[in-house]
Amino acid sequence: MAHIDLEALRKRIRSMTFERGTPEQVALWREDVAEARANLVIEDMTPSDDENAMFAMMLDEGVPPSLMSSIVLGLYKPGTGQIAA
Repeated sequence: MAHIDLEALRKRIRSMTFERGTPEQVALWREDVAEARANLVIEDMTPSDDENAMFAMMLDEGVPPSLMSSIVLGLYKPGTGQIAA
């Protein structure tokens, strides 16, 4: 994945309507996401620093892990790493 514009992504996420997690839920999600990311490293699919920052920011914004992939796929133009207009 190319460089991720976190602030542009944060702005788009903040404009979306979805049920954000409570602080307690987000704390549990952080543990789950950390475990999943560790498994990727074990499988030799180490996430980039930008990818780690993107998922951390999404958790900061209360995005449920079940929505993260669809948000990324819906906002980024395939093969460019740029947010779709």
